[in-house]
Amino acid sequence: MKILLVYPRYPDTFWSFKHALQFVSKEASFPPLGLLTIAAMMPEEWQLKLVNMNITGLTDDDIRWADYVFISAMVTQRSSAKEVIACCRKLGTKIVAGGPLFTTEYEELEGVDHFVLGEAEDIMPSFLSDLEAGCARHIYASTERPDISKTPIPLWSLINMKKYSSMNVQYSRGCPYNCEFCDIIVLNGHKPRTKSKAQMLAELDALYQQGWRGGVFIVDDNFIGNKKKLKSEILPAIVSWMEERKHPFFLSTEASINLADDEELMRLMVAAGFNTVFIGVESPNEESLAECDKFLNENRDLIASVRKIQNHGMEVQGGFIVGFDSDPLSIFKSQISFIQKSGIVTAMVGLLNAPRGTRLYQRLQKEHRLLKGFTGNNTDCSMNFIPKMNYETLISGYQHILKTIYAPKQYYERVRIFLKEYKPQKRETSVVRLKFYHIKACLKTMWILGVREKGRRYYWKLFVSTLLRRPRSFPLVISLSVYGFHFRKVAEQALSMPAANILPVNGASE
Repeated sequence: MKILLVYPRYPDTFWSFKHALQFVSKEASFPPLGLLTIAAMMPEEWQLKLVNMNITGLTDDDIRWADYVFISAMVTQRSSAKEVIACCRKLGTKIVAGGPLFTTEYEELEGVDHFVLGEAEDIMPSFLSDLEAGCARHIYASTERPDISKTPIPLWSLINMKKYSSMNVQYSRGCPYNCEFCDIIVLNGHKPRTKSKAQMLAELDALYQQGWRGGVFIVDDNFIGNKKKLKSEILPAIVSWMEERKHPFFLSTEASINLADDEELMRLMVAAGFNTVFIGVESPNEESLAECDKFLNENRDLIASVRKIQNHGMEVQGGFIVGFDSDPLSIFKSQISFIQKSGIVTAMVGLLNAPRGTRLYQRLQKEHRLLKGFTGNNTDCSMNFIPKMNYETLISGYQHILKTIYAPKQYYERVRIFLKEYKPQKRETSVVRLKFYHIKACLKTMWILGVREKGRRYYWKLFVSTLLRRPRSFPLVISLSVYGFHFRKVAEQALSMPAANILPVNGASE
C-alpha cells in the first residue's frame, strides 16, 4: 500500500515559535512524533510519505498518490485538519484519523473513513490487518493503557531534520496527579507508564545515527511521574551515554514543581543534559490552586522553588492561568508581579478552558456554564465557559498581563533576573559548533531587535552587559531575545481582539 501521513498546520500560537524560527532559518519547532511512531508500526513493504503542512504544502498529487491518508492532529489544528479531510473527500482518497483531536471529537468530524481512537499500540495490529484485507471497521478504540516499552522507534528517515529546530522523544505517558482542568489523564491515564532504559538509549542512538546534534524535547506531560525509576535506572544511563558521546544533545522536558524538592533528581537531570524544564505554576493565588486541585503548588514558596531549579542549572519555563472562579480582581497584578520576580522568561499565561472529559468540563456542564468553541490555543483570548468574573473585566485584565510581561522593558528585565539565578553546568560538549545560521541569526537579532523594534534600547543594554559580565551566557541571551520577539507578536494578536468579539453572545451550550 501507499500511505501518506499528513500533519496539519498550526495556527500562530505561543508554542509555534513561528516568528522565532525565521531567525534560525528553520521551518518548524518539532517533527510530528506521533505520526513517525505510527509509521514505524506499518509493514516494511508499504510505501510511506510524510507531509508536515507546517513545512510544505499538501498538493492534490500527494493525495492522489496515496491509497490512504493517515492524519493526526491536536485540537488547535482542527481547522487545518478539516481542510485536509475535505481535500481527500474531493479526490476520493480514504482517510484514517487519530490523535488527541479525533480521540475527543470524532463524533463531530465528518468525512473520515476510519478512526483509531486512543493510544495506538494495541489497536494498530488488528486495524492494519483489517485494512490490508479490505474489511476495516469505521472505529477502532481501546480503553486499555498499552505497555509503551513495546513502542517502536520513530521512523526518522521520513523527515528532513534540517527543517526543524529540535527533535523529540517520549519516555512516559500518564500523570500521577489530577488537576481539574487537565486532560492528560483523560488521554494517557493516571498511572505513569515508562519505557525501558534500553529503549530510551536506542531512541537517543537513532537520533544520533541520523546525524542530529542539538536540542531534544522529552515530550512527557510529567517527566518525573516515576522518580524512583528515573534516579535508579534512566538518568544514570543517559548520563553515561551522553558522556561517551561528549554531550551531543541538550534536553528539555515538562515536570511538576516538586522537582525542586529532590536535590538528587535535579543533579542527575542536569548531568544528563537537561537545561530547560516547563512547569505548570498556574497561579500565585492559593484559593485558585485549591479550586483546581493543584495541591503540589499549594502552601509553598513558589518563587523559591523556581529559583532552586534555576540554581541547579535548568531554565524554568512556566504556565500560568487566569479565569478561575476563585480569582480575585487583584489576580492580574499579582500574576505580573510573580512572573517578574521569578525570572521565568518564557511565561505562557492563558485563560482557563475546559477540555472535554476533564473534571472541570464535567463540573461546568452540571452548572450549565459550558460554551462551544474550545480552540486549544492558549493565548487567543477564547474561553469555552462562562466565568464567574465579569467577562470584559477578565479579558481586559488578561490582555493587560500580556501587554506588560512581553513589553521589552519587562521582558529583558526578566532575562536579567533569570541570569542572576541560573548556574549552568560546565561540560565538554560536541553541541556548540558555530555554524553560518548562528551568525546569521545573531545579525538578524541586531537588525530587527536592535534597530527596528521600539524597545531596542533595552535589547542593547542587555546585549552589552551580557558580553561584558556573562559572555558564556551570550548565546542563551540571543535565543531568549528571539523568543521575546515571537511572544510579543503573539501577544499583539491577543491584544487586538475586543472582548465583545470573543464570547458567544447567546451563550450557546456544549
